[in-house]
Amino acid sequence: MKLLIVRNDKLGDFITTLPAISLLKSYNSDINITVLVAPINAQLAAECSFIDSIMIDNSEPILALSKRIKKEKFDASITMFSNTRVGIAQFLAGIKTRIAPATKLAQVFYNKRVTQRRSHVKMSEYEYNIELAQNLYHDIKSEFKQPLLEFDKKESIKTYKKFTDFFGIQKEVVAFHVGFGGSSDANWSLEEYFKLIDSVLKEEKYQVVMTFGPDEDTLYNDAYMNYKHADVILYQSLDGLVEFAKLLSHFKLFVSTSTGTYHLAALVGCETMTFFGDSLFASVKRWKAVSLESLQHAYMLPQDTKKRAVIFEQVQDALKVL
Repeated sequence: MKLLIVRNDKLGDFITTLPAISLLKSYNSDINITVLVAPINAQLAAECSFIDSIMIDNSEPILALSKRIKKEKFDASITMFSNTRVGIAQFLAGIKTRIAPATKLAQVFYNKRVTQRRSHVKMSEYEYNIELAQNLYHDIKSEFKQPLLEFDKKESIKTYKKFTDFFGIQKEVVAFHVGFGGSSDANWSLEEYFKLIDSVLKEEKYQVVMTFGPDEDTLYNDAYMNYKHADVILYQSLDGLVEFAKLLSHFKLFVSTSTGTYHLAALVGCETMTFFGDSLFASVKRWKAVSLESLQHAYMLPQDTKKRAVIFEQVQDALKVL
């Protein structure tokens, strides 16, 4: 069987599809799985042994996308999150079995619609995705290996050694990723992060690294100008998503808001401390990471100033006893 999996949006959203894809491959290794992904996720998808090929969605018109899909002669597709454009493209491509959530207008272009009501958040995003996969094969199991993504050991160590040698790192790394990702209500201010970092530095046990994405120049400069601490390394990942993921796989702890890099850290087995918005829509219940729950430390950040102060103290205390 040739199977198309569609999830062509952000990094974290794509990562939540990986357990389902892995389980499909484990269920039947003869299934040939192609993923339709956004350009940002193509490199990561290529590292997943359970993905056979990659189609990059370049936002071309519907007919052009449909032509590309039709050329591959897929037997079935599972669209983890649909919109009208990808729905029409698959319909016109003539894929015989087209599975998708029964939501919005786009559902009319699929012939196997699954009622999920994800807004009720009865389970996490990745669990909803597994449920979609189980509508193709009903006896697929829900348990998957951890960590889900592992790199070649020698190559991974080489990448990490290059990093530690360059910065003269001799301790385990606790990383703080201060980028906001989404609403600032679900994150601390830069000044508050500085205080959290101080909590770790006082113990003199770990090397603190502040990480920044390639498009976070302004944030990087703000941190550089306002927190010139000799024991803190500022690192902007400019070598691609996979190289950054290799570093993450060696870190002791990754501290961040609920954003794509949080999902990436968890995917490669790094322990995470993560801050979520105080609503069901933004909660850890919905955005639970693809990792062992014992490695996930979640904090809901309320908008109320006094309540946030209480949570802040709890986070500080947790960092002191790492």
